[in-house]
Amino acid sequence: MEVRADTYLWAIRMYKSRTLASDAIKGGKVKLDGDNFKPSHVVKVGEKYTLTIGVDKKIIEVTALLEKRGNFELAQKHYADHSPPKTKQEKLDSVFFNVNIKRDKGSGRPTKKDRRDISGFNDAD
Repeated sequence: MEVRADTYLWAIRMYKSRTLASDAIKGGKVKLDGDNFKPSHVVKVGEKYTLTIGVDKKIIEVTALLEKRGNFELAQKHYADHSPPKTKQEKLDSVFFNVNIKRDKGSGRPTKKDRRDISGFNDAD
């Protein structure tokens, strides 16, 4: 069985669509042993891919080929994840946490005045 790289990454649920997987490969966000490649590359068992998804880096090794998208448990059986575990600081440095803006937990939604102050603070940079 021959499987394209973009189809494989979509089938193992690394990307939500094959187009997104193809665009990531074309954009150099996915590397094969440190080198760029085309979305039509034929995947082989044992190859190692380095994926950059947002701020996350994943290193996966192909253990079995998969052409059709299935559930998450099925997808996990077709690759081995060799990504280093994230430290607490790396998790906090994620895009979802802005270290410049601190709000007390439980203080509720910012008021219009608070939003203006926050916006002014961010624009000052």
